[in-house]
Amino acid sequence: MKLALRCDNAAGLMRLRGMAGAITCGILFVTIVVEARACAHEVSAPSEYFDETKAITLFAFDDVSIPFTQNLKLKMHSPERHSANPVLQRGPDGSCDSWAVQFYGSVICDPDSGRFRMWYVAVSKEERLNSATPRSVPWRVAYAESDDGISWTKPNLGLVESGGNTNNNLVKLDPHIGVLNLKVLHEPDDPNPDQRYKMGAHVWFSKNDVRLGTLAPYVSADGLTWKLLAAAKPVDAEMPESSTVIPPLHFEPVGGLYKWDGLYYLSGQNAISAARLYHGRVSRTFVSADFANWSQSSAIQFVRSPQHHLLGPGKSRIGEQTHEGISVWNRGNVLVGISGMWHGTPEWKDLTIDLGFVVSNDAVHFREPVHEHIFLKRGKDDEWDQGGLLQAQGFENVGDETRIYYGAWDPRAWQNSPPRGGVGIATLPRDRFADLVVDETTKGSGDYQMPETVSEFITSSIDVKGNDSSRFYINADGLSENAELRIEILDHTLKPIPALSGDNAAMVRRSGFQTPVLWNGQDRIRDLPERVRLKVTFVGTRKTDIRFSAIYGR
Repeated sequence: MKLALRCDNAAGLMRLRGMAGAITCGILFVTIVVEARACAHEVSAPSEYFDETKAITLFAFDDVSIPFTQNLKLKMHSPERHSANPVLQRGPDGSCDSWAVQFYGSVICDPDSGRFRMWYVAVSKEERLNSATPRSVPWRVAYAESDDGISWTKPNLGLVESGGNTNNNLVKLDPHIGVLNLKVLHEPDDPNPDQRYKMGAHVWFSKNDVRLGTLAPYVSADGLTWKLLAAAKPVDAEMPESSTVIPPLHFEPVGGLYKWDGLYYLSGQNAISAARLYHGRVSRTFVSADFANWSQSSAIQFVRSPQHHLLGPGKSRIGEQTHEGISVWNRGNVLVGISGMWHGTPEWKDLTIDLGFVVSNDAVHFREPVHEHIFLKRGKDDEWDQGGLLQAQGFENVGDETRIYYGAWDPRAWQNSPPRGGVGIATLPRDRFADLVVDETTKGSGDYQMPETVSEFITSSIDVKGNDSSRFYINADGLSENAELRIEILDHTLKPIPALSGDNAAMVRRSGFQTPVLWNGQDRIRDLPERVRLKVTFVGTRKTDIRFSAIYGR
C-alpha cells in the first residue's frame, strides 16, 4: 500500500494519492511539540489550531499510512459523554418534533459564519398517532443552529405547515417525501450555487404492498429549501417505484454520505445477498459522479466477523450485525467512520445497539483497527440514550477536543413505539482516537529477559515531487526530556537522508496537539527526494510514557 503526497503549487498545497486516487490536502503535520537536536529554543504551542481536514493525517490506528511497527501496540480510546447531553431534545406537545428527534442527521460548522448547523429527522406526536395520516407524512427534516455546537436553537423558519401553522424549524422539501435518515454535504465551491448543499435522504417506496427503503437526492442553495434531483411525484409522501434512482430493492441509506476523488458515495444498510454471502445487515455503498445519477451496482463496505457465519433464513434479527451503514469523517486522505453494532436477539425486548469504529483509505472498503472494539457503548437503563445509539455525520475538532455527535433509539421499545431520540455529544482529546505506545510484553519475566529492542514505526512513502518545502507536525502526549520521539526522514528505499537523520534527527520532547517538527532549527524542509518516508523512534528512560496519536501534513 502506498501513501503518496505531492505539492501542486508554490504555496505548498499538497495532494495525497491513496488507493482511491488524488485528494487535495495540505502540509504534513504531526501533533507533538518538536525541537531539532541542533536547536536550543523551545517551540511555543500555536494559539489557534489549523483545520486538520485540510491536511494529510496519518493516524496511529491507520495501518496503511503507518504499516511498519516494532515493539509498539495500539491502544484504542472511547470518548466521554458531554455533561450537557442531550444537547437537543424533543419539543413540547404541539411542536413538529414532539414525538421524535431522530438523529440520523448531520452537523456542519459553516466556514464563513463559524456557526454550527444541524439537520435531523423530526416527527410530530399528533401526526404520528393520527391513524388517518399516511405513515410516511409525519417524518420530516428539521433544522437547528448553534454558536458553540453545544447550546442549540430551533429557529422559526416559517417554511412548512405543521399542526396548523408554519411556526416551526422544518426545512422545505420540494416535493415532500417522508425521511427516515439523512446526511448533508456542504460544497461551497460547487459552480452551481443551487447545489452547494446536498442531502441524501432515506425514504420509502411501495412494492407489492411492502414499504421498502431507497435514496432521494436533494440539493439546496442555503440548506433550508431543497429540490429533489429526480422526476418523482410522491404518493402519500412516498417515492413511486418507477422513480427510484438506485435499484428498486430494499436498501436503507444514508448512514453516510461523502465525496472522494471526485465521486459521491453513500453508505447504507442492506441484507440482500451479495457476491459473497454474509448474515444479516451489512454496510453497502453506491456511487455517483454527479449526485443525481447513481450506479446500479454496489460494493460491500464493511462486514463484522461474526457475519461470516450464516445463521440461515428467518433469523434476520438474530446475531451480531452492522446497523445502518457508516457515518464518515472525510479527512482528505483517510476516512474515519462510525458504524452501528447490532447485538441481535430472538426478541426485540433484548436487542441493543452500540457504536463501532472503522477506517478506510479507498472510500469503499472499511476495516476495524481493533477487532470488535466498541467505540461508544449505549447508555444505561433510565438514561436518555439507553438501549441503542445512532451514528450521525457530525465530527468537529473544537479547541483541544474532538466532538462526535450521535443519536439514540432504544430498539427494545420498537413494538411499543414510545417517543424517541435526542442529540448527544461524545468527546475525545483532539484527534486522539488511539495511541501507539511501547509494548513491553516481549521483554519476558523472571529469569528470562529479552534484550532491549527498538520501538519505532515507519510510514508509507510520501510523494513530495515539485514541493518547494515540506513541513511536518505530530500529535502526542507523555513527552519529556526522558521520553522523546526521534523523527528521521528516509528516501523511498529506506535510506536515511544524512542531513535529516541520525545525529541530525528532530527530537520531540514536549506534548501537544499541533507542533512543528524542526530539523536544524527549520520547520520547512527543502530539496527532498521525490518520495520520502518518516521514521519515528520512541527513546529515553521513560519512553513507556509516550502516547503517539497522529502525524499531519499540509
